[in-house]
Amino acid sequence: MKFLNKQVIIFDLDGTLIDSSPDLALAVNHMLTTIGRETFSLDEIHHWVGNGAETLVKRALSGSAQIASNIDEKVFKNALDIFLNFYANNLAVATVTYPNVVTTLAKLKAHGYKLVIVTNKPFDFVAPILKALKLEAYFEFHLGGDSLQERKPHPAPLLYVCEKLGVTPRECVMVGDSKNDILAAQACDMQSIGVSYGYNYGEPISSHNPDVYFDDFEKIGEVLC
Repeated sequence: MKFLNKQVIIFDLDGTLIDSSPDLALAVNHMLTTIGRETFSLDEIHHWVGNGAETLVKRALSGSAQIASNIDEKVFKNALDIFLNFYANNLAVATVTYPNVVTTLAKLKAHGYKLVIVTNKPFDFVAPILKALKLEAYFEFHLGGDSLQERKPHPAPLLYVCEKLGVTPRECVMVGDSKNDILAAQACDMQSIGVSYGYNYGEPISSHNPDVYFDDFEKIGEVLC
Protein backbone atom coordinates (compact mmCIF):
# COMPACT_ATOMS: atom_id res chain seq x y z
CA MET A 1 0.00 0.00 0.00
CA LYS A 2 1.24 3.48 -0.90
CA PHE A 3 0.15 6.70 0.80
CA LEU A 4 -0.33 9.39 -1.83
CA ASN A 5 -0.28 13.21 -1.65
CA LYS A 6 0.93 13.37 1.94
CA GLN A 7 2.84 16.34 3.33
CA VAL A 8 2.94 15.78 7.10
CA ILE A 9 3.68 12.69 9.18
CA ILE A 10 2.58 12.80 12.82
CA PHE A 11 4.28 10.42 15.23
CA ASP A 12 3.43 9.20 18.65
CA LEU A 13 6.52 9.06 20.90
CA ASP A 14 6.51 6.35 23.60
CA GLY A 15 6.15 2.89 22.10
CA THR A 16 6.50 4.23 18.55
CA LEU A 17 9.79 6.11 18.29
CA ILE A 18 11.28 5.30 21.69
CA ASP A 19 11.18 2.54 24.27
CA SER A 20 10.85 4.58 27.45
CA SER A 21 9.33 1.85 29.58
CA PRO A 22 12.54 1.10 31.56
CA ASP A 23 12.78 4.70 32.78
CA LEU A 24 9.04 4.95 33.39
CA ALA A 25 9.18 1.72 35.39
CA LEU A 26 12.08 3.06 37.41
CA ALA A 27 10.08 6.19 38.25
CA VAL A 28 6.91 4.24 39.03
CA ASN A 29 8.70 1.87 41.39
CA HIS A 30 10.55 4.76 43.06
CA MET A 31 7.17 6.39 43.69
CA LEU A 32 5.64 3.19 45.03
CA THR A 33 8.60 2.50 47.32
CA THR A 34 8.51 6.08 48.62
CA ILE A 35 4.86 5.77 49.67
CA GLY A 36 5.31 2.27 51.05
CA ARG A 37 3.59 0.32 48.29
CA GLU A 38 4.50 -2.90 46.50
CA THR A 39 6.57 -2.50 43.34
CA PHE A 40 5.98 -4.16 39.96
CA SER A 41 8.00 -5.73 37.17
CA LEU A 42 8.97 -3.91 34.00
CA ASP A 43 6.67 -6.20 32.02
CA GLU A 44 3.66 -5.28 34.15
CA ILE A 45 4.37 -1.54 33.99
CA HIS A 46 4.99 -1.80 30.24
CA HIS A 47 1.30 -2.57 29.75
CA TRP A 48 0.24 0.55 31.69
CA VAL A 49 2.10 3.07 29.53
CA GLY A 50 0.50 5.21 26.83
CA ASN A 51 -2.16 7.46 28.35
CA GLY A 52 0.01 10.03 30.08
CA ALA A 53 1.55 10.38 33.53
CA GLU A 54 -1.65 10.73 35.55
CA THR A 55 -3.14 7.53 34.17
CA LEU A 56 0.14 5.66 34.61
CA VAL A 57 0.32 6.68 38.28
CA LYS A 58 -3.32 5.73 38.86
CA ARG A 59 -2.71 2.32 37.29
CA ALA A 60 0.34 1.85 39.49
CA LEU A 61 -1.69 2.73 42.58
CA SER A 62 -4.37 0.30 41.43
CA GLY A 63 -1.84 -2.41 40.60
CA SER A 64 -3.70 -2.95 37.35
CA ALA A 65 -4.44 -1.46 33.94
CA GLN A 66 -7.98 -1.15 35.27
CA ILE A 67 -7.99 1.95 37.48
CA ALA A 68 -9.58 1.44 40.90
CA SER A 69 -12.53 3.65 41.78
CA ASN A 70 -11.42 4.25 45.37
CA ILE A 71 -8.03 5.96 44.92
CA ASP A 72 -7.61 8.65 47.57
CA GLU A 73 -7.08 12.04 45.90
CA LYS A 74 -4.40 13.16 48.35
CA VAL A 75 -2.50 9.90 47.93
CA PHE A 76 -2.75 10.25 44.16
CA LYS A 77 -1.52 13.85 44.06
CA ASN A 78 1.41 13.04 46.32
CA ALA A 79 2.27 9.96 44.24
CA LEU A 80 2.06 11.97 41.01
CA ASP A 81 4.41 14.64 42.37
CA ILE A 82 6.93 11.99 43.45
CA PHE A 83 6.73 10.28 40.07
CA LEU A 84 7.06 13.47 38.03
CA ASN A 85 9.95 14.85 40.07
CA PHE A 86 11.90 11.61 39.82
CA TYR A 87 11.16 11.05 36.14
CA ALA A 88 12.11 14.65 35.27
CA ASN A 89 15.63 13.87 36.49
CA ASN A 90 15.83 10.42 34.88
CA LEU A 91 14.25 10.90 31.45
CA ALA A 92 16.80 9.15 29.28
CA VAL A 93 18.80 6.81 31.49
CA ALA A 94 17.71 3.60 29.75
CA THR A 95 15.37 5.01 27.09
CA VAL A 96 16.38 4.16 23.51
CA THR A 97 15.03 4.56 20.01
CA TYR A 98 13.52 1.47 18.43
CA PRO A 99 15.45 -0.21 15.59
CA ASN A 100 15.57 1.74 12.30
CA VAL A 101 13.86 4.84 13.73
CA VAL A 102 16.73 7.28 13.17
CA THR A 103 17.54 6.18 9.61
CA THR A 104 13.85 6.18 8.65
CA LEU A 105 13.21 9.65 10.11
CA ALA A 106 16.21 10.92 8.15
CA LYS A 107 14.84 9.34 4.97
CA LEU A 108 11.39 10.85 5.47
CA LYS A 109 12.83 14.28 6.26
CA ALA A 110 15.06 14.16 3.17
CA HIS A 111 12.03 13.19 1.09
CA GLY A 112 10.41 16.51 2.05
CA TYR A 113 7.88 15.51 4.67
CA LYS A 114 7.24 17.69 7.69
CA LEU A 115 7.47 15.56 10.83
CA VAL A 116 5.61 16.30 14.08
CA ILE A 117 5.27 14.51 17.42
CA VAL A 118 1.89 14.26 19.16
CA THR A 119 2.21 12.40 22.44
CA ASN A 120 0.17 12.05 25.62
CA LYS A 121 3.41 12.46 27.59
CA PRO A 122 3.66 15.77 29.51
CA PHE A 123 5.04 18.45 27.18
CA ASP A 124 8.00 19.44 29.36
CA PHE A 125 9.46 15.93 29.20
CA VAL A 126 9.53 15.67 25.42
CA ALA A 127 12.27 18.12 24.40
CA PRO A 128 14.88 16.79 26.88
CA ILE A 129 14.31 13.24 25.64
CA LEU A 130 14.56 14.27 21.99
CA LYS A 131 17.75 16.16 22.76
CA ALA A 132 19.28 13.26 24.70
CA LEU A 133 18.54 10.86 21.83
CA LYS A 134 19.60 13.40 19.17
CA LEU A 135 16.15 13.42 17.53
CA GLU A 136 15.14 17.07 17.89
CA ALA A 137 16.35 18.19 14.44
CA TYR A 138 13.89 15.93 12.64
CA PHE A 139 10.71 17.54 13.94
CA GLU A 140 8.88 20.79 13.21
CA PHE A 141 7.39 20.87 16.71
CA HIS A 142 5.76 18.62 19.29
CA LEU A 143 2.58 18.52 21.37
CA GLY A 144 2.30 16.90 24.78
CA GLY A 145 -0.70 15.49 26.55
CA ASP A 146 -1.08 18.77 28.44
CA SER A 147 -0.57 21.09 25.45
CA LEU A 148 -4.29 21.34 24.66
CA GLN A 149 -7.52 20.77 26.56
CA GLU A 150 -7.95 17.40 24.83
CA ARG A 151 -5.48 14.60 24.20
CA LYS A 152 -5.53 11.47 22.03
CA PRO A 153 -7.79 9.59 21.30
CA HIS A 154 -9.57 12.94 20.83
CA PRO A 155 -8.77 14.29 17.35
CA ALA A 156 -8.06 17.84 18.60
CA PRO A 157 -4.24 17.50 18.71
CA LEU A 158 -4.15 16.17 15.15
CA LEU A 159 -6.44 18.92 13.93
CA TYR A 160 -4.22 21.48 15.67
CA VAL A 161 -1.24 20.16 13.70
CA CYS A 162 -3.21 20.48 10.46
CA GLU A 163 -4.20 24.06 11.25
CA LYS A 164 -0.69 25.07 12.29
CA LEU A 165 0.91 23.63 9.16
CA GLY A 166 -1.88 24.61 6.76
CA VAL A 167 -2.79 21.11 5.61
CA THR A 168 -5.88 18.92 5.61
CA PRO A 169 -6.15 15.67 7.58
CA ARG A 170 -6.01 13.75 4.29
CA GLU A 171 -2.58 15.28 3.63
CA CYS A 172 -1.27 13.78 6.88
CA VAL A 173 -0.53 10.33 8.26
CA MET A 174 -0.65 9.38 11.94
CA VAL A 175 1.91 6.79 13.05
CA GLY A 176 1.48 5.12 16.44
CA ASP A 177 1.56 1.98 18.53
CA SER A 178 -1.70 2.45 20.45
CA LYS A 179 -5.42 2.51 19.86
CA ASN A 180 -5.35 6.14 21.01
CA ASP A 181 -3.32 7.04 17.92
CA ILE A 182 -5.52 5.10 15.51
CA LEU A 183 -8.80 6.32 17.02
CA ALA A 184 -7.63 9.94 16.94
CA ALA A 185 -6.76 9.59 13.26
CA GLN A 186 -10.03 7.89 12.40
CA ALA A 187 -11.98 10.62 14.20
CA CYS A 188 -10.67 13.26 11.79
CA ASP A 189 -10.51 11.16 8.61
CA MET A 190 -6.72 10.88 8.69
CA GLN A 191 -4.94 7.76 7.45
CA SER A 192 -2.89 5.86 10.00
CA ILE A 193 0.02 3.46 10.28
CA GLY A 194 0.27 1.17 13.29
CA VAL A 195 3.42 -0.37 14.73
CA SER A 196 3.03 -3.67 16.52
CA TYR A 197 5.91 -3.54 19.03
CA GLY A 198 4.75 -0.77 21.38
CA TYR A 199 2.46 -0.23 24.36
CA ASN A 200 -1.06 -1.13 23.24
CA TYR A 201 -2.13 -2.67 26.57
CA GLY A 202 -1.57 -6.20 25.31
CA GLU A 203 -3.94 -5.78 22.37
CA PRO A 204 -2.79 -6.25 18.76
CA ILE A 205 -2.71 -2.89 16.99
CA SER A 206 -4.39 -4.55 14.00
CA SER A 207 -7.61 -4.90 16.01
CA HIS A 208 -8.11 -1.11 15.77
CA ASN A 209 -7.91 -1.11 11.97
CA PRO A 210 -5.07 1.21 11.03
CA ASP A 211 -4.73 1.56 7.26
CA VAL A 212 -1.61 -0.59 7.50
CA TYR A 213 0.60 -1.87 10.31
CA PHE A 214 4.19 -3.04 10.55
CA ASP A 215 6.50 -4.92 12.89
CA ASP A 216 9.49 -2.88 11.67
CA PHE A 217 9.65 0.94 11.67
CA GLU A 218 11.74 0.84 8.48
CA LYS A 219 8.68 -0.29 6.50
CA ILE A 220 7.12 3.14 7.06
CA GLY A 221 9.77 4.69 4.86
CA GLU A 222 9.07 2.14 2.15
CA VAL A 223 5.37 3.04 1.86
CA LEU A 224 5.89 6.81 2.16
CA CYS A 225 8.94 7.33 -0.04
